[in-house]
Amino acid sequence: MKCAALTSISPDIIKELKSGRPRTIELQSTHNIVTVAEVEPGPDTHIFMTSTDVEDLSPGDAGICVFVLSTSLSMKRVVEFSQGGTMYEERERVSARVQVKFCATSVIKGVYRDGLMKPTKVEVLKSSCYHAG
Repeated sequence: MKCAALTSISPDIIKELKSGRPRTIELQSTHNIVTVAEVEPGPDTHIFMTSTDVEDLSPGDAGICVFVLSTSLSMKRVVEFSQGGTMYEERERVSARVQVKFCATSVIKGVYRDGLMKPTKVEVLKSSCYHAG
């Protein structure tokens, strides 16, 4: 299965997602924002999530596949004033929020990069995990 990849995700977040409850994650890194911007939420939409850095992503890296429930992008404007009010700095920060739910653990089979402002895509092998009741 080929899907978009979110990288450099905290191992604690991945562990929490494995519990099966939906979670909303806010992302700040540009490569992850680009990925979320191009993903359409839906019952058949998957994203691969891993704690590996985007530069180090390679076949054999482990992670999880998640269903994409919702996405949103937002911009925040921050204005800082210096003491005395003679100078100020204005910055804008874009962030992406994505609500996901655990699907399966998986391993990367192939990595596809189309450029800096395109999402990183991976081909993954979904692993099945069975628990005796």
